[in-house]
Amino acid sequence: MTVTDSLLAYSLAASLLTITPGLDTALILRTATVEGSRKAFMAALGINTGCFIWGAMVAFGLAALLAVSELAYMLLKWAGAVYLCWLAFHMLRTPVTPQLNEGEGTARHSNWFIRGVLGNVLNPKVGVFYVSFLPQFIPMGHNPVEWTFLLVSIHVVLGTLWSLTLINASRRVAHILKKPAVARWLNRITGGLFLLFAARLAASS
Repeated sequence: MTVTDSLLAYSLAASLLTITPGLDTALILRTATVEGSRKAFMAALGINTGCFIWGAMVAFGLAALLAVSELAYMLLKWAGAVYLCWLAFHMLRTPVTPQLNEGEGTARHSNWFIRGVLGNVLNPKVGVFYVSFLPQFIPMGHNPVEWTFLLVSIHVVLGTLWSLTLINASRRVAHILKKPAVARWLNRITGGLFLLFAARLAASS
């Protein structure tokens, strides 16, 4: 596989992965509609930072432990499931005060950057996916560390573009989605999705 073929094939695969609905999409959409685009973008930056952390662990061989060590996978898996449950219960129990303007804030200033990082880093599926997925697109004879970071960077760029698309799309219907009753139901739906993701993660092997 040539360098060009590798980059094109990976970009296509990473694009399909990026737009597939999942935890990241739910987190960004919910944050954009309930708490504003700035916090949603911070969540996206956190998710991207988590990708780079996983990329570094893959590049230096640390994440390979998850592929061979059942104990390491189990510990990280349950930590991720507990964290997702905590996020879900926070959304389900905390009163909703939608942000109507970019300058307004909620009563509790949630650090969505940290939440984005933790949501990604505590998901062992991301690590196992990177371990099994990225090496397929590293051309023979090239530095695996440099190429790992290059491929992760492409994934992050695609993820950022998709996040901005979701955030901008949410603005078009913000006047509807930020109504208290609608925002409460959005919180409940997202919280329920997070509980589902937590259950799927806990059941994974």
